[in-house]
Amino acid sequence: MGQRNRLQYIILGLLNQRPQTGYDLTKAFENEIGEFWQAKHSQIYPMLKRLEAAGEITHEDTVTGEKLAKKQYSLTPAGHEKLVAWVTEPSPELTAIKDEFILKLYFIKTVDDPRLQPMLQEQAALHRAQLAHLRQRQTTVFPDQGAIDQAYGHYLILDHAIEREEHYVDWLEKYLAH
Repeated sequence: MGQRNRLQYIILGLLNQRPQTGYDLTKAFENEIGEFWQAKHSQIYPMLKRLEAAGEITHEDTVTGEKLAKKQYSLTPAGHEKLVAWVTEPSPELTAIKDEFILKLYFIKTVDDPRLQPMLQEQAALHRAQLAHLRQRQTTVFPDQGAIDQAYGHYLILDHAIEREEHYVDWLEKYLAH
């Protein structure tokens, strides 16, 4: 299957959780969704227009404060059907991860290259910080079994991210010891 725009499905999924504004959706990419998928404001708003034109979402104008008008988007039955169909279909492709550090490592030819250890140290610090952040998110978002039961898929993603970062830190530390 060729590359397709998965952003539409993410937006449908977020709106399936609750009605949201474009701003709310943008913030989701800075928090939970941003841990595994990136999208910018400039991508989200045009997609909202396309989804609405296709009849998969709708909006209601709301006013906050004196004059601030916002569009509150929600899923239509057609949008819900599209989301369910997408979640149900197989995901047989492995997605390449674009990791600039790994790309740079490819061009390091010897163990005594003077650039290697600083690169490893920098990445170890970054991944330790990310691991600490993910562990904190897990504690905050899932303080008890009830919270896990309410958003099990989200819990699995966060657990996966923690294990990935733990492995990455272990791998980096192994080569920092050389």
